Amino acid sequence: MPTVIEVVTVVDAAPRRVFDLELDVDVHAGSLRGSRETATTSTGRRRLTLGDEATFRATHFGLPWRMTSRITAWEPPHRFVDEQTRGPFRSLHHEHHFEDLGTSATRMTDRMTVSAPLGAFGALVTRLVLAPYLRRLLKQRAAYIRRVA
Repeated sequence: MPTVIEVVTVVDAAPRRVFDLELDVDVHAGSLRGSRETATTSTGRRRLTLGDEATFRATHFGLPWRMTSRITAWEPPHRFVDEQTRGPFRSLHHEHHFEDLGTSATRMTDRMTVSAPLGAFGALVTRLVLAPYLRRLLKQRAAYIRRVA
């Protein structure tokens, strides 16, 4: 059973600026320094676009993790979607929405839908452990984007 995690953040910057920062793998890795995250891209560029893949390596729960995601939807500067192509989850679908609030402010909404392997046990672990952890990571990244913007 999929679990949906949503985090909404207001950023004092125009939607295009926030959109671009969210697609910069160096900004992404910088927002999660505590997990020693690194990122490589399929193109060698540091800013992703439609069809690009990024492989992220990090340490979470004291264990090394590796996940590759592809940008599967692209509507600048309003929305993009990345989806896991390889990694620890059965599926991970992450929608990024950017709403212009006027006066150079943007409502940034992260909506992540995640399904874990291992059936009912995986669903329970996702709901009790992974979802709160992922929500905290999304909030941490959003706070970093707000500072950088």
